[in-house]
Amino acid sequence: MTIKLGLGLPQMKQYDLARDVTAVAKAAEAIGYDSLWVFEVIMFPTPMTQGFHGVPGLPWPEYFRSCADPLVTLSLAAAVTERARLGTSVLVAPLHQPFPLARALASLDAASGGRLTAGFGTGWSTDQTRAAAVTPFERRGELLDELLDVCAAVWGPDPVSYQGRFTTIAPSQVGPKPVGPIPILLPGLGPRSKRRLVDRADAWMPVAGGVDKLVQEHKAIFDLAAERGRERPLGVTVRVTAEWTREPIGGPDRQLFHGSVAQITEDIAAHAEAVEGIDEFVVELQITPRDAGELIDVAAETHASLRAAGI
Repeated sequence: MTIKLGLGLPQMKQYDLARDVTAVAKAAEAIGYDSLWVFEVIMFPTPMTQGFHGVPGLPWPEYFRSCADPLVTLSLAAAVTERARLGTSVLVAPLHQPFPLARALASLDAASGGRLTAGFGTGWSTDQTRAAAVTPFERRGELLDELLDVCAAVWGPDPVSYQGRFTTIAPSQVGPKPVGPIPILLPGLGPRSKRRLVDRADAWMPVAGGVDKLVQEHKAIFDLAAERGRERPLGVTVRVTAEWTREPIGGPDRQLFHGSVAQITEDIAAHAEAVEGIDEFVVELQITPRDAGELIDVAAETHASLRAAGI
């Protein structure tokens, strides 16, 4: 079975939100991408008070200096596409109040004809949490658990009611409802998040960071699923953050997913070969193209290259 391919929509500062999101979304669907994706970064601390991903001293990527709102971006794409699924990878759950977010996602699914996939995470940035979160940083996992509960309630039949630690919903009619079940994707990084993934998600969404690492993580997740008695299939959607260059990068120090389309294809193919059961690769290509036109060209070349490689 052919692995599905997803493309990250343009959210970064070199793109014009008013015109480039719709242009790339329409082009990506015409090229043959199966899905379109957004991520969430709400601020770029200056000076940096915490290293990237919590690693002391590790600079934040420059391309995070300006990132468009994920749901605004996805709504623009929904309006000009018909087939491609629309995904979040990921929404940082603690930055949202559960009830309004669940309603917004239901509306987006209804507006797109049932094409939404919701990926959630707990986040790692203390700065973002202090700026926007409804809970302290240390309780972000609890907030994600409650968000999943609230989504299940809001997306289910009326009357909706819920009583949690952060959310109270009196018995109410809440609409619109999603067209169908909205698939939930979770990263599953730490022990608690792995259990949450196995018990509650439809699919696992790791970030590709090397073949050996992905193989080990895959084994750990699926061993845990067997241990906890999961009966329904657990999908696998792998996110790839690529930095495209016009010319190949030579030498042994080339970083994973950095280089020409052929080199990026080779790296993705190695992951596909090593891990059985990958359903989809979501390829983030927007970092290095100068504008939407170049992003579309690179996306088309990448799609053709991956399909020619048997992916």
